[in-house]
Amino acid sequence: MSNEPPGLRASHEDRDRVVEVLRVAAGDGRLSAEELDSRLESALTARTLGELAELTTDLPRTPAMKGKDLLVVEQHGGKYVRDGRWSVPERIELRTQLCRVTFDFTHAVTTSDVLRIETEMAHGKLVLVGSSDLVIDTDGLNLTYSKLKLRSRKSADAPRLRIELVGRLVHAKVVEKRR
Repeated sequence: MSNEPPGLRASHEDRDRVVEVLRVAAGDGRLSAEELDSRLESALTARTLGELAELTTDLPRTPAMKGKDLLVVEQHGGKYVRDGRWSVPERIELRTQLCRVTFDFTHAVTTSDVLRIETEMAHGKLVLVGSSDLVIDTDGLNLTYSKLKLRSRKSADAPRLRIELVGRLVHAKVVEKRR
């Protein structure tokens, strides 16, 4: 959004992105309830990108807004969990052995509608938790003695988040859970 001219008309997606930033800031205690209400009203009625940008200039940028659109998880053994309110990057590199990894998207803040997870997983389990508007694409996965336990998508609505799983699984399992 910052690369566009401030006078450019804002889209629904632009407004939604700013609303999420404001809600996270309020959850972090950076905005009072009154400030949040006022800024939300302004965000929802903003006409231009410049009006939207003014609403977040005094707030720290989230990792996704800084261009840090990558999360790297390298772990040998144990568990790795991302849940609650967390900012989903555009890409995750997952390099694990003997590890259970859980990504819970139920309350996650997404700034993109596609997440690419590049995986090199051996003897582990990847658990993806979300609602019915989560779509998981496994066409790019190379499976060696591995298993996928994914739910079929029944909704005709557009997905909130599409996860592209690519890479290699050796003696590993990918499981999708719904909230």
